[in-house]
Amino acid sequence: MTLSEPEKAFVLHWGEMGSRWGVNRSVAQIHALLHLAGKPLTAEEIAETLTIARSNVSTSLRELSSWRLIETTSVLGDRRDHFIAVTDGLEMAKRIVEGRRQREFLPTLSALDGMVEAAKADKATPRQSVERMESTLNLMREADEWYREMAGLSPKVQSGLLRMGARIAKLLPGGSKD
Repeated sequence: MTLSEPEKAFVLHWGEMGSRWGVNRSVAQIHALLHLAGKPLTAEEIAETLTIARSNVSTSLRELSSWRLIETTSVLGDRRDHFIAVTDGLEMAKRIVEGRRQREFLPTLSALDGMVEAAKADKATPRQSVERMESTLNLMREADEWYREMAGLSPKVQSGLLRMGARIAKLLPGGSKD
């Protein structure tokens, strides 16, 4: 597959952005390529287009599959696996956020819950520390509850809420800047 200059720039920047967010550069570049491709690509086509080692492509495709950002599909007359990306931006963002929630946020929430209980039971832990740990835990619980409520809304409602942004605060007491 031949990429135009703007497509190359997009793939390269997606790779840079991914590495800043803790994602392997190759994984992010492959995701960008599949996002732009408009057709299913084989691992060989991906490796050739991005000049990445085939083994690196395989590892990266497994990572993208574990995040549910790509799917494997078949093409009639070709026995190789072909890969396509989730291209709906909102759906892609939801899958990334849910993946991070499962891998990072929930384990931290669980660990913090245990730490707060241990701190409450430990007479040597200053009250101020217990209160701050508990405050952090409560904030994280509220954030998780908010996320779960938002995730349960229809995509149309989610998109509308995103477009409304901070204007929605005007509906709350004290939310108006007037």
